[in-house]
Amino acid sequence: MLRWLTAGESHGPSLVAILEGLPAHVAVTSADVVAALARRRLGYGRGARMKFEQDEVTIVGGVRHGRTQGGPVAIQVGNTEWPKWERVMSADPVDPSELESLARNQALTRPRPGHADLVGMQKYAFDEARPVLERASARETAARVALGRVAANFLEQAVDARVVSHVVELGGVAAPGGLVPGPDDVARLDENPVRCLDPDAAQAMVAAIDQAHQDGDTLGGVVEVVVHGLPPGLGSHVHWDRRLDSRLAGALMGIQAIKGVEVGDGFALAATPGSRAHDEIVPTADGIRRTSDRSGGTEGGMSTGEILRVRAAMKPIATVPRALKTVDVATGEESVAHHQRSDVCAVPAAGIVAEAMVALVLADAVLEKFGGDSVQETRRNAQSYLDTLRFR
Repeated sequence: MLRWLTAGESHGPSLVAILEGLPAHVAVTSADVVAALARRRLGYGRGARMKFEQDEVTIVGGVRHGRTQGGPVAIQVGNTEWPKWERVMSADPVDPSELESLARNQALTRPRPGHADLVGMQKYAFDEARPVLERASARETAARVALGRVAANFLEQAVDARVVSHVVELGGVAAPGGLVPGPDDVARLDENPVRCLDPDAAQAMVAAIDQAHQDGDTLGGVVEVVVHGLPPGLGSHVHWDRRLDSRLAGALMGIQAIKGVEVGDGFALAATPGSRAHDEIVPTADGIRRTSDRSGGTEGGMSTGEILRVRAAMKPIATVPRALKTVDVATGEESVAHHQRSDVCAVPAAGIVAEAMVALVLADAVLEKFGGDSVQETRRNAQSYLDTLRFR
């Protein structure tokens, strides 16, 4: 079984990510991780922080000469802005008189609506939001994207599965239905400013972002993760927490700012008659297949072998330039929220984070099903399983 954990703060020296349970001989390099993190910074509507806050990647354990060794993989993502924050975020005590002169150390007593600020302060007994927002920040997703790239490499090498994401809605502008990107579309998607397959919809999305920027507002949207090449039978119908769709939904809902998840056609199926809602099964030259993919590649909590599709809805960025009402907890008086970032929209980047979480869940499900102490053994086990299926 895979286990993963991240540590670190937004303005700390680095983020650290550990992935335990990965078989030996998975090919992965620092360059792979750097490329994945560069994709996370993509997207029209991002602020200046994406330009100056670079990611310094170091694989500090579990990999030798570009191959995993069977032990925990540890990745450090350094923060190039750390020198500016070294005293404010120091792990060791700093002389209070020295901190008083630092503007960055100003107490954040005006919690931002839509963030973890106020509830985190109440829960952990802090008088200001800095200790909460540093960990709650979406900067932490860089560590998950790093691990997701390792998991995606494993999926491709073990079962020939490929993970792709795209934007299907942004700021109320929706792409035409039925667009399902393949692995060959990744480069084209990454070149698009909003990572949308449809050029007309992409143009309208860019215009919506421009308008929101002019209005001092922010936008959300919906991303879809598509997985090609999964074998049938990942997950289980036996218990709620082993159902594949349950695990995917939990992982995606754990991404900052995600407020809704659907598998396949999801919510639209609630308004569709049963005669048209389900994926009918027919014999083909390639074995038994389904005539449609409304269920998104899962049935009964298990992968069906069809294309897996899962969507995540991201709310607008909560730090709105046109500051929202709040209360200054130091005085109890009405105020406006702190404004600490300038992104108008981060939906394209959310797709990259969603890819990472889906890859991690699926890699865990593949190891649960097929096991293996090396990627070669996992691959043999998966192929043996497929060979025994009467209908594939």
